[in-house]
Amino acid sequence: MANNMTDTIIKPNASNDSAPSLEPKGNTAGQSWFNREIPGIKQQLTAPLTAVETEPSTECSSCHSMITNTALIFNCYVCPHCDHHLPMSARERLNWLLDQVNGELGQEFTAKDPLSFVDSKPYPARMSEAQEKTGESEALIVMHGKLRNLDVVTCAFDFRFMGGSMGSVVGDRFVQAAEKALEDKVPLICFAASGGARMQEGLLSLMQMARTAAAIERLRIAGIPYIVVLTNPVYGGVTASLAMLGDIHLAEPKAMIGFAGKRVIEQTVRETLEEPFQRAEFLLEHGVVDEVVHRHQLIDTIYRLLAKLCHVPNLNAQ
Repeated sequence: MANNMTDTIIKPNASNDSAPSLEPKGNTAGQSWFNREIPGIKQQLTAPLTAVETEPSTECSSCHSMITNTALIFNCYVCPHCDHHLPMSARERLNWLLDQVNGELGQEFTAKDPLSFVDSKPYPARMSEAQEKTGESEALIVMHGKLRNLDVVTCAFDFRFMGGSMGSVVGDRFVQAAEKALEDKVPLICFAASGGARMQEGLLSLMQMARTAAAIERLRIAGIPYIVVLTNPVYGGVTASLAMLGDIHLAEPKAMIGFAGKRVIEQTVRETLEEPFQRAEFLLEHGVVDEVVHRHQLIDTIYRLLAKLCHVPNLNAQ
């Protein structure tokens, strides 16, 4: 009986296809769970932020490169990529020029509204807007101090202030600067950047051309040097008066200098005027400008000329 029972037991055989297998076959849920790849945390490889992305920056109007404001200040607002001369504010320029500032002139003068002039907005509103934008009370800043071993009086136009336009206060300040230079018998330096006379003051702004010209003539009679540095741009009544009456005229590279604008001249003569018309280099070729000077060499050039004109020892030559 035992033999019969033994014969009836089916022994599992590895080769028997009908025998059930204990190992799962195929990609079952259990197998995919235990054998799946464990996902890791993917690190996004990003480049570290550059100085241009973390600091206040300015775009070059010529090559469109982004330059940090710190780099611009150390490079005298000259683009390190294309050498384009970016504009400087009047106060920055005078502080950059002078080794020692002894004082500021003309702050007591304030603009009036004699014509009650209104275009798209009243003149006082335009003045308030310009003062808030620039932090200055007018378009001309006047300082006196030292340029190395020379006492000088300097003034600079701020083009951000209503296009550096010349109104009554600008004329008052320039005349005061000339009188200070005449009284102390020291040179006068002017950085010109203007769109011309201020139309909101009408005839009163045009009168400043005669006032400034008369003050410059007094300097010439007294033998006091007057140097003009033409920056970008200089147009209109400023060009027709104080900007073109200097003993020496220097200009920054590619500065636009003229009386009427290029489009006005083209419409008058009915011809197309190609570059470099009205550029500083064009005026140098035609004898209007004495020298085109890179901003990095401007202080040394002004000092060398003044030392020669004032008959004082040139510290650069020692």
